[in-house]
Amino acid sequence: MYKNELDKHIQNGSVSNSFVFFGESSFLIDAYTNRVTDIADASLLKFYHDEYNFESAKAHLSQSSLFGGQNVLIIKSEKKIPKKDLDIFINYCEKNSDNIFVYAYYGDDYTTYAKAFAKTKAMSVRFFNPNLGESIFIVSQMAKEKKVNIDNSTISHLLNIHNTDVALACNEIEKFRIFDRAITTKDVDNLVFGLAQINIDELIKNILNKKDFKDELLNILGHGENEIRVISAITSYITTLYMFNIYIRVNGVANALDILGYPAPKFVVDEKAALSLKFKPQTYHKLHNLLLDSELKMKSSGVDKSAILLSSLIRLQTII
Repeated sequence: MYKNELDKHIQNGSVSNSFVFFGESSFLIDAYTNRVTDIADASLLKFYHDEYNFESAKAHLSQSSLFGGQNVLIIKSEKKIPKKDLDIFINYCEKNSDNIFVYAYYGDDYTTYAKAFAKTKAMSVRFFNPNLGESIFIVSQMAKEKKVNIDNSTISHLLNIHNTDVALACNEIEKFRIFDRAITTKDVDNLVFGLAQINIDELIKNILNKKDFKDELLNILGHGENEIRVISAITSYITTLYMFNIYIRVNGVANALDILGYPAPKFVVDEKAALSLKFKPQTYHKLHNLLLDSELKMKSSGVDKSAILLSSLIRLQTII
């Protein structure tokens, strides 16, 4: 089934007590996992990715709750859990209505899950990335919960900054709680790091791939972005790449949840992983020193920030 069908079941109070969530939107998988397991006084057991242990999970659902309430089991993973394990957990839920089980799968190979549990009461739900209208509604609901006064036009501006990433936009709402008035697009530009972030990301990729970047840099600066924020964005981007580099060198493969703290689309993870491995750890050290020294120079009074920025980025390309 799809999100709208699950919404109807939630509204009608006809939801099952076992769920298999998958699809393109990690944000919605997380949101609905939280929604269907938000039960007061429940005995909750969560497994994240490589933490999964079948015996512990089975024991949790097979025993009575210590507090006389419901047993809730949540498994979040980018790797597939054996179907025979899932069948056992779903069976425990069918035998005991006090059990709740959610398998949140973040991997790409999810097509088999659409009908894999058709003979059970489990609800298999595929979540697509929300369109702009859905994204605006989701962020507006978050704003209402946080008591932030922001209209749809301003939310659209916020989403545009973050390339329609709902998770990032929702995270930004917390920043606006300091205001006791309506939030404007100017407030968004002042408080949200990432004005013209899409263009800045492209600029950074061109720099790191040793392509010409001068016209793009001038265009970004000409649209109101300041030099210090540009160099801070580049430093942050390179720091993320370094984190990917270290993690892959240790574990052999990138894991967005471990590195970034949240699941990311596969194409984003693959792109950053590939780029991160182009540079040695010593190169990252040199790049960070250059960028931090340049940012410090920019913060001195009476200097030409644009000239320092351009010079620094040219030197950066010679290092890599």
